[in-house]
Amino acid sequence: MNADPVLLVNPRMGSPRNAGLPLSILHLAAALEGRRPWSIVDGNLGGDVVRQALDRLAAQPHALVGVTVMPGPQVLPAVQISRAIRRAHSAVPIVWGGYFPTLYPGAALNAPYVDYVVRGQGEATLGELLDRLRDGPSAIRGVAGLSWKDGGQVVHNPDRAVVPPDSLPQLPYHRVADMNAYLRPSFLGSRTAVYQSALGCRFKCEFCGVVSMWNGKTVLEAPERLRRALGTLRDRWGADAVHFFDHNFFDREGTSLPMLEALGTLQMPWWCYARADTLAGFGAATWRAIQKSRLRMAYIGAEAANDEALERMRKGARVEHTLEATRRCREHGVIPELSFVLGGPGDPEAEMEHTFEFIRRLKRLYPEAEIVLYFYSPTPQRRNAPAAAPGRPRLPVLERYGPAGPALPTTPEEWADPRWVSWVCHQDAPWLTPRLRRRANDFARVLACRFPTIQDARISRASKAVLRNLARWRYATRRYGNPWELRLARRVIRLREPQIESL
Repeated sequence: MNADPVLLVNPRMGSPRNAGLPLSILHLAAALEGRRPWSIVDGNLGGDVVRQALDRLAAQPHALVGVTVMPGPQVLPAVQISRAIRRAHSAVPIVWGGYFPTLYPGAALNAPYVDYVVRGQGEATLGELLDRLRDGPSAIRGVAGLSWKDGGQVVHNPDRAVVPPDSLPQLPYHRVADMNAYLRPSFLGSRTAVYQSALGCRFKCEFCGVVSMWNGKTVLEAPERLRRALGTLRDRWGADAVHFFDHNFFDREGTSLPMLEALGTLQMPWWCYARADTLAGFGAATWRAIQKSRLRMAYIGAEAANDEALERMRKGARVEHTLEATRRCREHGVIPELSFVLGGPGDPEAEMEHTFEFIRRLKRLYPEAEIVLYFYSPTPQRRNAPAAAPGRPRLPVLERYGPAGPALPTTPEEWADPRWVSWVCHQDAPWLTPRLRRRANDFARVLACRFPTIQDARISRASKAVLRNLARWRYATRRYGNPWELRLARRVIRLREPQIESL
């Protein structure tokens, strides 16, 4: 391979203790393997990431730098790294990919340090861009899935078709500098790996970024490929548990059962995303396979406590599905991690209180069930392209942040403002009143202390018992307001917050 190398950058997203394999850029590396040299700088491992990137670029000429960017806390580190690279190596093209530039390509390209944006899956798009970079704008116009700047004009090339996992190369784990840094302890096991076997989701919940990214499509991995990959992680690197990043692991019962049988042969505890209506409809044989596969926890989007709200969200599920899925999980030793969306625009306070009571009902049904509370965040949706414009890209569009919310930022720097980070991370919303925000946060604090999460393997049983007993009277009497004693206790007992840290 005589071609110039590619530098792939994963800006900091969280702390090193939570670092999982950077799957997005590792998939790009797999596509480049054998065709072009590559290296990875991962901000989640800590250290001076800007200096690491600049040192790599100074050591030899590079064809381009690829940066993966999620909305929220990863935007600012991506800006800092890209700015530094542009100042020090002005001739090296900088390409952004991932959810942020896919959802907001115009804002990404408004930055002077972003030359190209890869929308959606990046393996084929990045490869074609590398092949055509030297041939000029006329050649680059033929790269599907790419947005770019032709002089001062932003150009959005046609969309690229979704590629199923089975057509992609296996991840090059053997090229990762330190696999031990990514196999971390969790409540699942002492060396928990991350993996993604299914891409996209065929449902179209109106608040979900997966819908905006994948446009209602799902592509699944073959069970044998899954078994081989996880077997390699287990047998060669000692992984003993799996955290699936699948957008929706259980697509249908017919496709789920072979995957469960493959996982059953591996005997590695695992965590995944799931839908309540899908789980509620599974037959007895499938649930036995779930139990045999050692599924430990399933993150289920319950979202709301009444069917009207679920219909407004285009969820496609009903409250009865949440209850039934919770019952079936209890029967088969699976802990459901149930998420709820609070405070949508126009959402009356009564609906929030109704959700609190429904959560209490779920806790009576299955006390070990975990609850994750979010504030509503709107996401861009794709509009149908006119029939007279074949090949026109369907870009996700959001005019304003909520019906009466502010206009969207137009640059990455604006998106990196702490106010916008809190909004897109479901920690706040511009239409929430201070009283409503306090009410939701107070309930969440009482609930989290009364039922400490199983996901925190660092906190002792004694510390969790202290929190449970402190919160017991508030939970029993529904006196959630101003839980000052719980705030003080949490300063000493720093319990993990699943809505922020997940595993």
